[in-house]
Amino acid sequence: MNRPALRAAAGAVVLALAVGLSACASSASAAPAASAAANAKPVSGGTLTYLDQQPYTTLYPPQAGFYPNGGIVDNITARLTYQDPKTLKIEPWIAKDWKVNADATEYTFDLRPGATFSDGTPIDAAAVAKNFDTYGLGDPALGLTVSEAINNYASSTVVDADTVTFHFKAPAPGFLQATSTINSGLLSPKTLDRKLEDFGAGHAAEIVGSGPFTITDEKLGTELTLTARSGYDSAPPSLGHQGRPYVDAVHVIVTPEDSVRIGSLLSGQADVIRPVQAFDESRVESSGFELYAPQTRGVNNSISLRFTNPLLSDLRVRQALVAGVDAQEIVDTLFTKNYPVANSTLSSTALGYKNESARYRYDPKKAKQLLDAAGWKPGADGIREKGGERLSFAVYESKPQPQSKQTLELVAQQLKKIGVELKVKSSDAGTYAEDIKDPLKTPFLHSMVGRADLDVIKSNYYTKNRNTLLSNDAKLDSLLEAVASQPDAAKRIAASQAVQDYLAEQAYVIPLFEEPQVFGAAPYVHGFAAESVGRPWFYDVWLSKKK
Repeated sequence: MNRPALRAAAGAVVLALAVGLSACASSASAAPAASAAANAKPVSGGTLTYLDQQPYTTLYPPQAGFYPNGGIVDNITARLTYQDPKTLKIEPWIAKDWKVNADATEYTFDLRPGATFSDGTPIDAAAVAKNFDTYGLGDPALGLTVSEAINNYASSTVVDADTVTFHFKAPAPGFLQATSTINSGLLSPKTLDRKLEDFGAGHAAEIVGSGPFTITDEKLGTELTLTARSGYDSAPPSLGHQGRPYVDAVHVIVTPEDSVRIGSLLSGQADVIRPVQAFDESRVESSGFELYAPQTRGVNNSISLRFTNPLLSDLRVRQALVAGVDAQEIVDTLFTKNYPVANSTLSSTALGYKNESARYRYDPKKAKQLLDAAGWKPGADGIREKGGERLSFAVYESKPQPQSKQTLELVAQQLKKIGVELKVKSSDAGTYAEDIKDPLKTPFLHSMVGRADLDVIKSNYYTKNRNTLLSNDAKLDSLLEAVASQPDAAKRIAASQAVQDYLAEQAYVIPLFEEPQVFGAAPYVHGFAAESVGRPWFYDVWLSKKK
């Protein structure tokens, strides 16, 4: 199958193609070649073909949390700082040094000389200041929103051409890590003058970033080409590799069908794919291909219970729902060891994690007792009723989450055993985006969020951030504000754990599993890595088989 045929499959998957590709397999002799090349010197050249499940929606960094967005922004922007994905240590990148005052209300960065945006303009203090003024304050006239990664931002001061100071209205202990995230990717000043819609699909090649790649071609909704910057020399100093990327380009092809992605990888038509679903992991590995499953280190794959919905206002009902879901069965049935069972709202690999397993035990007997006590009695079909109303809820499949539909259908089977009906719904993106804002239409929400900082829990549950609970709980907001505003490191961890305690006590969330991002790669692909929460990083990739 040639590359044009693969591109056609990405836009409209043909059944015959899917079947044909699913039968393909690579030669087992490729695996030893990968081992032999492991200690070889990297070579330059070639194009990496990368298949992703969904198209990007925006390249405005504060809204780039959706993984297809972040995978692009990660490669077209540099950041002030670099977070080592293994140690999580914050290291220099565009900033060569920095100082933070005692109460974390003032940060001063000294910038490295010579770094430029992809159009050749310098990354100087004025440009950096404009980036963070935009991300910290937003620009309502342009529709540009405030970054959820930046808290309590007040202003910036350009000290000199290479020095910038940021000021905060209250302590902002998470700001240093925020400067390392894709949400703080540095864009040219002219790019930041664009309206929000001008960061969306169809405008990718117009975005001027600061990273090792530029976008040179886009086919709406189906393809992107990332081209290496020939003069790039601004990688994080701690990396062994400096200068331009090894590969000449990365060809990103949107490929929704799991079978097409896997078949393309195993047949040599694709070099790296995301995601590899759990049911395909063994097939990838047994064929001599590489599997990468970096953790996202944030809020776990969970169901948020929108307690402003009248049916969920009773704590006993929420506690029954928590006790009625068996996360272990979900993992054992649908997933692999790469998806550990969750025992808190935060991943065990997240900063500030606290084990809350005592409050998240599967106990259907207890669940039935709680529902009985709350006045919900089994009806003729087994679904509980009270005052003529059925204990029935709806939830939308969340396409970014792995096997969301299958996961929610299994949850529905489990809840039916305690007399609760859960209707799993599919929809177009527009309907989903509107309905999830209404707790009556979507009392349950299936989601997660990755970020390697304590502020991640605030990003997900705070009323002025993602607010997945559609909360009106002032106490929860106060607890979350403490996480983002406590300058003492130990007290900040305690604040995060207090939030985890409260979410568990109030039964606001049903944690399911710790979500990874799972990639498959051909054995001739070397140096593939992900940033600290699992977004692909192509700068160090090289190919021992030119394509």
